[in-house]
Amino acid sequence: MALSYNAQGFILLLAAASLLAVTEARTVVVGGSEGWRFGYNYTDWALQNSPFYINDQLVFKYDPPSDANSGYSVYQLPNLWSYINCDFSEAKLLASQMQGGGDGFKVELTQWRPYYFASGEKDGKNCKDGLMKFFAVPLPRWNN
Repeated sequence: MALSYNAQGFILLLAAASLLAVTEARTVVVGGSEGWRFGYNYTDWALQNSPFYINDQLVFKYDPPSDANSGYSVYQLPNLWSYINCDFSEAKLLASQMQGGGDGFKVELTQWRPYYFASGEKDGKNCKDGLMKFFAVPLPRWNN
């Protein structure tokens, strides 16, 4: 049974739209509706939301410190060793405890390299015990 011209055209349009979607940069909220918080597994989240592409933006949203939480931050760790060990000695602070409210804090993935992110509060406890770390290796966009 052959497809009609309308069906063939529709399939071609869907294929073209899917290719176009890949070329557009995404804005992704880290943790989705959970946001950036203690006790959520961000490594699993990153695996479920990958692949990331160059020029995608990650948005970190979190509440400021309160009676309910001691506050969070966003650090970029320099290498895999620092990431595995939650070592913040050479990490770069990207967002303080007060910068995650409202629309959140955005990080653009501008290069094809690993990006290691973690929360450094409580002397690294959020990273070590609270699973508040993940990495992303954005892929190049071949259609650009």
